[in-house]
Amino acid sequence: MYQDSQLLIDGVWGPAASGRTHPVVNPATGQTIGTFAWAERADLDRALESVDKGFKVWKKVSAHERSKIMRKAANLLRERLDHVATLMTMEQGKTLSEAKAEVLNGADTIDWFAEEGRRAYGRVIPARAEGVYQLVVKEPVGPVAAFTPWNFPINQAVRKISAALAAGCSVILKGPEETPASPAELIRAFVDAGVPPGTVNLVYGDPAEISSYLIPHPVIRKISFTGSTAVGKHLAALAGQHMKRATMELGGHAPVIVFDDADVAVAAKVMASSKFRNAGQVCISPTRFLVQEGVYDSFVEQFVANTKKLKVGNGLESGVNMGALANPRRATAMEANVEDASKHGGKVRAGGHRIGKDGNFWEPTVVTELPNDAKAMNDEPFGPLAVINPFKTFDDAVTEANRLPFGLAAYAWTKSAKTAQAVAANVETGMMSINHVGLGIPEVPFGGVKDSGYGSEGGSEAIEPYLNPKFVTQAGL
Repeated sequence: MYQDSQLLIDGVWGPAASGRTHPVVNPATGQTIGTFAWAERADLDRALESVDKGFKVWKKVSAHERSKIMRKAANLLRERLDHVATLMTMEQGKTLSEAKAEVLNGADTIDWFAEEGRRAYGRVIPARAEGVYQLVVKEPVGPVAAFTPWNFPINQAVRKISAALAAGCSVILKGPEETPASPAELIRAFVDAGVPPGTVNLVYGDPAEISSYLIPHPVIRKISFTGSTAVGKHLAALAGQHMKRATMELGGHAPVIVFDDADVAVAAKVMASSKFRNAGQVCISPTRFLVQEGVYDSFVEQFVANTKKLKVGNGLESGVNMGALANPRRATAMEANVEDASKHGGKVRAGGHRIGKDGNFWEPTVVTELPNDAKAMNDEPFGPLAVINPFKTFDDAVTEANRLPFGLAAYAWTKSAKTAQAVAANVETGMMSINHVGLGIPEVPFGGVKDSGYGSEGGSEAIEPYLNPKFVTQAGL
């Protein structure tokens, strides 16, 4: 079922000008399953000309009509659920059920922004003199360059595209090279729904070459990037040199604080499921578990038991709870983390090894009592590794939660309203979920603080960076 992916420029799907392609590998089998077109400078120039032309058309389409087209795209994505989800599992490794959930959430995201775009209101400011009108109108900022990663091929792209289109902007999406087919199907839904040629464009290729060419280009007015903190800082600096607006959703290292009064059974079950979703390759994945001493042993026992119940295998197979890691680099990184944890005295309570010879499979891994100078306590493992350490006091937990320069997501479990309020107020994070996992849905903000970036890719806050407020004052003659 897998298909080769092409570039989309000016409404036309086609190969790169050079004819260059690159292979796509199924992470569950290690086999090449297809190719994608590799864009170079000539293709980027065509995409820039296209996105500029598309913006001049799309910005004149009313918010009401934009919404109708976007809603149609959402429905097309739902109709193609099985096909798109299968492509995603084949190229990314996640389970088919997770892929289907991602596609459906993507459709909901389009719907939400389609309606939000109809409510991008300006305002009237009372004037100081009679006969003067003072208005603030919202105008689309212009063509957008969006850069998305491989871990969520649709959900990372759909937020950027939907916010841009809802505001009246056009887009060049630099899709993920390791997972090209599923975002191509997302783009295809917009094209088939009637988005004018040039409004949405799709390229793949060398990430550094594409970003260094698109970001400074005068056609591009807005940047949106999801990826590592190191790359994000580089791109933000480049955008700053050219006074380009930027939204940066960067790396995290999410703490989970479990207090003595928590419902340990529920917390252990819910957080184990969340930790190993998408094999832990999630920017908001719970990773540093801080458990108060009174319930520490109980939590570890139950979390390990839930972890050992998980079935790992090809995401297309029935009954599989965790699929393959997306690429060999992640398996190598997991090996390095587990080896380093052992050297630092950490106790491997579950997993810790590769599975089989074919594909990038790794056991869901739990390490306890790991000191702060260990690698996994400082660098996000971005894989199926949970670290569980005890703490004594509230202040101890908050100090550890805030120790790192990241601040994307955090979690807490407590039955005390006072403790819940205090932990939410004191942990330095862009998102906090208490007693459940409630992050990442379309209508709520999604973004971090500190080295985890700035700006939001969810909620009503997400559309604002794609709009310019223009002040207009007029006096009667």
